[in-house]
Amino acid sequence: MYKLKAAAMAPQHFKMEVADRVATITLNRPERKNPLTFDSYAELRDTFHKFQYVDDVRAVVITGAGDNFCSGGDVHEIIGPLTGMSMDGLLAFTRMTGNLVKEMRTCPQPIISAVDGVCAGAGAIISMASDMRYATPAAKTAFLFVRVGLAGCDMGACAILPRIIGHGRASELLYTGRSMSAEEGLSWGYFNRLLPREQLLAEARAMAQSLADGPAFAHTMTKKCLHQEWDMSIEQALETEAEAQAICMQTEDFTRAYQAFVAKEKPRFEGN
Repeated sequence: MYKLKAAAMAPQHFKMEVADRVATITLNRPERKNPLTFDSYAELRDTFHKFQYVDDVRAVVITGAGDNFCSGGDVHEIIGPLTGMSMDGLLAFTRMTGNLVKEMRTCPQPIISAVDGVCAGAGAIISMASDMRYATPAAKTAFLFVRVGLAGCDMGACAILPRIIGHGRASELLYTGRSMSAEEGLSWGYFNRLLPREQLLAEARAMAQSLADGPAFAHTMTKKCLHQEWDMSIEQALETEAEAQAICMQTEDFTRAYQAFVAKEKPRFEGN
């Protein structure tokens, strides 16, 4: 079976560190508030795709260097060139950016975004596509596509955002392009926690570490069901979860957990 060591991966357009089965991806253009380019979009897409093949990563944290998360697509390196592209080129680009979201949602590892400062456009989408979101009180999240003459329906926003914060709130953000404050994001259920800037990354990594130390196969099943059950009936969802849980009951982690309980010990999960 093909396996890849994430610790040996060397992305060119962002930083990635792997420690104790947690990968930390850092968008690393702080002087420009960490905007994306054609190349960084594609490399992020490919990186999340490859995570399905790695055996040394069980959780992922994504953050931005400096005091901002991500300002979206680079105005000069993406927005400008898009204005001169043919329809074929534009569609290839929008499908590629959508594939980044698809790879984030279908990679087996839980993803936690650690958001500070500007989190706009594609940056907002990356946070939205994560499984959990931690932020500082300075976080300003804007799905600002309408402010550059584009529709709010970008990279799955109309499908995913309403499921997180509700249809009415999502509609307001997508129609107006205004920033959602950190306090709004917390009260609306977008952010899981608000933390001081100096604690943000450490707390996000601590949560990722707790997930990495847990039953990795079971976490993969949970993520898969959270994603796949969006368009299922309750009957289909119940059958999907019955099958998923029965499979998990065949794992050694399930047996280890039972034996640890009987012995009044803390279980040690191996991910199988």
